[in-house]
Order: sequence, then C-alpha cells, then structure tokens
Amino acid sequence: MSKGLKITLGILAAIVLLAVMTIGWAVGTYNKLVRADEGVRGAWSQVENQYQRRFDLIPNLVETVKGYAKQEREVLENVTAARASVGQLKVTPELIRDPQAFSRFQQAQDGLGSALSRLLVVTENYPNLKSNENFLTLQSQLEGTENRIAVERRRFNETVQAYNISIRTFPTSMIAGFGNFREAQYFKSAAGAEQAPQVKF
Repeated sequence: MSKGLKITLGILAAIVLLAVMTIGWAVGTYNKLVRADEGVRGAWSQVENQYQRRFDLIPNLVETVKGYAKQEREVLENVTAARASVGQLKVTPELIRDPQAFSRFQQAQDGLGSALSRLLVVTENYPNLKSNENFLTLQSQLEGTENRIAVERRRFNETVQAYNISIRTFPTSMIAGFGNFREAQYFKSAAGAEQAPQVKF
C-alpha cells in the first residue's frame, strides 16, 4: 500500500469517525431535550391536577356557604363566575409555549383564587357556618389544595427553568432550533402580590 493511499484512508477514517461522533452527539442532545420537554409536560400536568382538584371542590363549598350566608349573594356569584371563567379555558399542552394563552390561564386562576379568598373572609361573619363539619372539611381541603398548587407551581417553574436554559445554551440551541423546541412559560406572581395587604380595624 502506497504512502499516499494510507494518508487518504487515514483522512477518510478521521472524517467518518468525526461524522459518527457528531451524529452521536446530536442524537444524544436531541434525546436529552425530549426528556427535558417531557419533564416540563409532566410538571404541568401536576399543576393542572391541583387546579382541577380546586375546581371540583368549589361547588360543594359554595353550596355549603349558601345555606348559611344567603345575604352574601354577590360574593357567591363572584366565586361561581370566576369558576366558570376557568372552566371555559381550553387547556392544551401547547398552552405552556404560548405566552398570551398562558397569561390568560394564569389570570383566570388568580381571579378564582382571589374570589375564594373573599368567600373565606366573608365566612368569618357566620359562627354557625364556621362550626359546620362539612364547611370545615371543605375549607381544610381547599387550603391543602392551595398549598399543593403553590408547591406544584414552584416545581413547574424549576423544571421550566432547567429546560429553557438547556434550549438556549450553545451548542444545544442548534439542536433545539432544529427540533422545534420552544421556550416554556413561567408562572408569575399575581399583580399586586408584592404589596402587603392592608389591615384595618
């Protein structure tokens, strides 16, 4: 075998090895992004589960309060309207990639949370209601659900952060662009949450 042929074969072998390594890196990176994307979807489904739990508890809570606090009609109607607003949202996996849709979802959920808070404040005026076992059970379940929502939102934001960093970091960003991996949205604080509530006596 001539020296020129050996050099040519060596160069071809190096090119093939480099191509195999590049393809292996690209496939590994793509698969890593798929796992991260599925992590975001999994975290999102946990958030949805907790919101659904809250959504399902509300009719029972409203009916229980309605029996004791008939004159609080406006508060009850606000909770019902906020729940209906949440129920009208079409929640799809693509929602976490669409900033406007995600913002609408978060605003509707924040509105429902706010209406529920007002309802629970109103119930303080009804000692008989506060001692009702059904109400106490529902209130406890709702408080637990609100805590679970906060935990799942935090976990979701952490998962989204890791995912967003990975799709924006070079050279992974090249594979992310090729694979159409888009940035996911974060949950944000409700407007005005940075201000402490005013307590008046």
